[in-house]
Amino acid sequence: MEADSRLVLPLAAIFTAFFVAPLVVLLLLSLHGDIAMQGWTLHNYVKFFTDPFSYSILIDTLLLGVKATLVCLLFGYPIAWLCARAGARWQSVLVFLVILPILTSVVVRTFSWIVILGRQGLLNQVVMGLGLSNEPLRLLYTEVGVVMVLAQVQMPLMVLPILTVLSKLDPNLADASRVLGAGEWRTFFRVTLPLSLPGIIAGCILTYAASITAFVTQTLIGGARLIYMPLNIYQQAVGANNWPFAAALSIIFMITVMIVVGVLGAIGRRSEIHGRA
Repeated sequence: MEADSRLVLPLAAIFTAFFVAPLVVLLLLSLHGDIAMQGWTLHNYVKFFTDPFSYSILIDTLLLGVKATLVCLLFGYPIAWLCARAGARWQSVLVFLVILPILTSVVVRTFSWIVILGRQGLLNQVVMGLGLSNEPLRLLYTEVGVVMVLAQVQMPLMVLPILTVLSKLDPNLADASRVLGAGEWRTFFRVTLPLSLPGIIAGCILTYAASITAFVTQTLIGGARLIYMPLNIYQQAVGANNWPFAAALSIIFMITVMIVVGVLGAIGRRSEIHGRA
């Protein structure tokens, strides 16, 4: 037992040095009024919560994550279901297509989407070519465009956990449901969907956390008109050189994300217990 504890010490030291220590420094920095770090104050936190513009950015960022996650779930679950039902060869092809976005640099993907969503981009050419619109759609530098790109980029994070759970489901359960008189849709909503909830919750946690912290995608697709928390933190630190306030924003943002992820995790654990029962 003592030998096992010794093996944990290097990992604990690395965790402390590269995760806990930076967070402590960030917290201490946020408790100072200026970069000189003279005196302790809660001014930065008071400034955030008394400024409607500041916490409106936080709310917009959280809602952006919700929208991107819902879009990923709407399209990701059917993809995961098809992968789970496909044969071994087709499943490999589908999984490769799903994970293909994360094999490419995020900067390359984002600039590709700028070309696609532009007024003369591929998407607008298709829409106008089909006669669906007389003028180019305004997709770039809008929240709709940001959600579209985030959904495409983060789709693997939603599909893979759901696919893992669906692949482990006993097919006899669905067969038993049909034998008892349930149709395909009733079997899906009463058997398959409840049993796949742990995968859905895991996918939502990964997608949500990745979407609201996607600085490059939010900045390049949203532009200067749409300000979310990652860009706001960057502007305060680099643009305004207000590092203490940027540190306070980071702490608030991190705690908020942890609360949301914690709630989703609790729901996931309850659904897993319910599924086992």
